[in-house]
Amino acid sequence: MNRKAIKIGLAVVLGVVLLSFGLQRKPTIYLIGDSTVRNSNDQYWGWGTLLSSFLDTARINVANHAMAGRSTRTFVKEGRWARVDSLFKPGDYLLIQFGHNEGSKPDTSRQGYRGVLRGIGQDSIVLDWGKGKTEVVRTYGENLRRFIIDAKSKGVRPVILSMIPRNQWDADGNVKRADQDFGLWAKQIAEEQGIPFVDLNRITADKYQQIGPEEVKSRYFPGDHTHTNKAGAELNAASVVDGLKAINHPISKYLN
Repeated sequence: MNRKAIKIGLAVVLGVVLLSFGLQRKPTIYLIGDSTVRNSNDQYWGWGTLLSSFLDTARINVANHAMAGRSTRTFVKEGRWARVDSLFKPGDYLLIQFGHNEGSKPDTSRQGYRGVLRGIGQDSIVLDWGKGKTEVVRTYGENLRRFIIDAKSKGVRPVILSMIPRNQWDADGNVKRADQDFGLWAKQIAEEQGIPFVDLNRITADKYQQIGPEEVKSRYFPGDHTHTNKAGAELNAASVVDGLKAINHPISKYLN
């Protein structure tokens, strides 16, 4: 066998080996969001911390990049999205759940630094932070739209989830839903972009409804009306799984 044939043979073998490694690479589910997805407080838990317990982690990884107190705006501004985006590989997944920290009027005050414009439009405002520093603030929907477009460009499959419900009830004894604002806008962006939507807000709210306000408070909410304990986070992680199974999402094949 001449030298040229040997080189070709080695190249073919190397290609097969590299292809084999590529096929065997475990995909990763990346999570982005706020404290209801990831919380470092011993008393409060985010559902993303417990999601891996529902999955066969021998076949898929979970990377929880959510951060307490963040909105879609500050997640980008602090460079957190750029970090996640740099880690993506084709075949990975992205679960997006924001909404709890978006509601204030966007400005440069302590109260408004997380706020975004409402809706799904492409309008924006420019904030002046002084010393020649400005910031473009967009709508909640536009921020989601940009996450999705970036993820798709890397061969990543994004899923939008509506925010988990707060422990808030109306006068008729019904859990307050997010289906007229952030939950609605999340659904609209998912439909526009042709990606899956999990109505986590509805799924968990329906469970709360069956349990009742007093039991929900005693079981899941040790402090405020937003952050759950570990049991509440587990319930929400189960709701995520319920939602993925209901739409027959590819992640479902990795469930225990």
